[in-house]
Amino acid sequence: QVQLVESGGGLVQAGDSLRLSCAASGRTVGHWYISWFRQVPGKEREFVAAIKGGNSYYAESVKGRFSVSRDNARNMVYLQIDSLKLEDTAIYYCATGTPTPYSEPRKYAYWGQGTQVTASS
Repeated sequence: QVQLVESGGGLVQAGDSLRLSCAASGRTVGHWYISWFRQVPGKEREFVAAIKGGNSYYAESVKGRFSVSRDNARNMVYLQIDSLKLEDTAIYYCATGTPTPYSEPRKYAYWGQGTQVTASS
């Protein structure tokens, strides 16, 4: 059974950095899409970043500030957030599946419980 557990969220000052973690079990992170989405109340879940094999993908809105990586030995995926903005405030989820396209949340079968990121001014 596939399980994903996010951690690393919190209250952070705008401009600072934060690293989110996604611990995967039941699935090898190097072989599948492991993606990050975020959601704020009243809005749809938004694609942030994805990684599969040697490739990574980003939403235009986060390019240059967000970086996705993985540790195959620990079966972990990370999302590094730099220069945090107020508009980055959201619940961040990691997900895995066989999505086409990778940016479509409805194509993902497995989700973590989410971790809250709040940027303060």
